[in-house]
Amino acid sequence: MGSPSSVAIDDIVPSDLNIPDNYVQHTLRTQKLRPPVTLNNLLGELNYISCTFVLLPPVIGLIGACYTPLVWKTALFSVLYYFVTGLGITAGYHRLWAHRSYNASLPLQYVLSFAGAGAAQGSIKWWSRGHRAHHRYTDTDLDPYNAHKGFFYSHIGWMLVKPRRKPGVADVSDLGKDPVVRFQHRWYLQMVIFMAFILPTLIPWLCWGDARGGYIYAGVLRLVFVHHSTFCVNSLAHWLGETPFDDKHTPRDHFITALVTVGEGYHNFHHQFPMDYRNAIKWYQYDPTKWFIATMKMLGLASHLKTFPDNEVRKGQLTMELKKLHQTQEKLEWPSDSNDLPVISWDSYQEQAKNRPLVLISGFIHDVSTFIHEHPGGSHLIIKFIGKDATTAFFGGVYDHSNAAHNLLAMKRVGVLHGGMPHGLDEKVVPPSQRLKIARYNELSSAYSSYSESEGGLLG
Repeated sequence: MGSPSSVAIDDIVPSDLNIPDNYVQHTLRTQKLRPPVTLNNLLGELNYISCTFVLLPPVIGLIGACYTPLVWKTALFSVLYYFVTGLGITAGYHRLWAHRSYNASLPLQYVLSFAGAGAAQGSIKWWSRGHRAHHRYTDTDLDPYNAHKGFFYSHIGWMLVKPRRKPGVADVSDLGKDPVVRFQHRWYLQMVIFMAFILPTLIPWLCWGDARGGYIYAGVLRLVFVHHSTFCVNSLAHWLGETPFDDKHTPRDHFITALVTVGEGYHNFHHQFPMDYRNAIKWYQYDPTKWFIATMKMLGLASHLKTFPDNEVRKGQLTMELKKLHQTQEKLEWPSDSNDLPVISWDSYQEQAKNRPLVLISGFIHDVSTFIHEHPGGSHLIIKFIGKDATTAFFGGVYDHSNAAHNLLAMKRVGVLHGGMPHGLDEKVVPPSQRLKIARYNELSSAYSSYSESEGGLLG
């Protein structure tokens, strides 16, 4: 906690107000780093407060569980209290304070601040400052839990040792003005002791006489599960799953991650639309935090639930769908560009057709030697049109060929007739597989817009 004067300054002046427009590059270039962690300096580089809260509870909990019977009421209460304190982080620390994705009434804010303290992950202000830095500098060295440094580092490693560099600047002046945040920041240690250990011990003791079980299961082991549930948002959610909205950074969507993080597993969506109160946008996707916030709204305890415009969400999805289609498209073999084909006259076409089976359709000359005997309608129909124009017959005069036939025919192009295709057949030049072909911005010019006027022989 800072001095009163520093808090007052933070309340008035946003910390990122006067940063240079090349802040990231400048900081990475000029900020002095701490030395690498080695066996020789490990003890001096450990963050002992974080180590205590992260490493000690599993040891105490596992030893205690060996000597403490689990009563079913205590087990049920432990699961319930896990969700209470978990929601304190997801609905409170994360979506309410770090992202301001909805407004909460004062009673709900205090409940969430106490519940979040029960998860023992730092004060709202400290937690939100780090999380906002994570979003602003995702996957860079200014990201406090940079996923590119490995699964273990992004899960708990970043807490166990002192950071090698300061995380990127992130403004929390709005939280410095929040009376609930300031209250919790001031009394945080007392709130942690009470909410994380005393309360989960008292309730089982007073209600069914199981103080020891309450302490071990609802207190210590529940805390371990809440810790790693939240930590999975920084690690598992950047490693497991799909990227349906954007693949620029590591965040991913996966049901398993959602299951172990109280709904925070649709992380690709969240990083694209962080101000949205939802992580899961489909009704059937597991997001109890979203359901909790929506319920609070129905009860009049929450309002102004922010959602990103559906039209823009769909654009993100479409972008990724098109990108995947383009990747598939790049693996396929396509017809030769018309500009790469030789241009020949009608007389030359007829002359060359005497020595090889060439058929003219829609202004393109096709070598059908490998298909004559495979033709479903019989070889005689192809032989009949060698050296002739079979456009009318191909497009319904004899048989209205399928898309597959159009696509296969285009692969057999070996030349372009001088003068181009007959009038009115423009739409038939492009085979069906290419009419919806995915093109980048620099690929938008038509491959069929012009032909060379020079005459030459057909390609083999």
